[in-house]
Amino acid sequence: MNMGERLRELRLQRSLSQEEVARHIGITRSAYSHYEINNRQPVYGTLIKLASFFDVSLDYIIGGNSSRQPQEMAETSDSREILKLIKDMNQEQRKQSIGLLLDIVKNEHRNEGSG
Repeated sequence: MNMGERLRELRLQRSLSQEEVARHIGITRSAYSHYEINNRQPVYGTLIKLASFFDVSLDYIIGGNSSRQPQEMAETSDSREILKLIKDMNQEQRKQSIGLLLDIVKNEHRNEGSG
């Protein structure tokens, strides 16, 4: 399966229009349409946005790996829930959440060192 076919399959599985996907990743519907019919290839930044939006690996998007799961993160219900929450946040909420997570991790490291 080529990249265009994968993009189309992912979009249809979510019952989305080309316009909806394009709007979410910040491109025109026409540009997205060209990706699905393999007339154009997206730039690296757009590939990352597409993989993130569809919650699949870059390798899956470009047609290399049949696995749909992002390689960087183990498939757990916690990780999927965290990703879903982050996707639903605005930029300020994401920034605050990342700050809170960093504080938690730093505090945990400090506690391990003093125990």
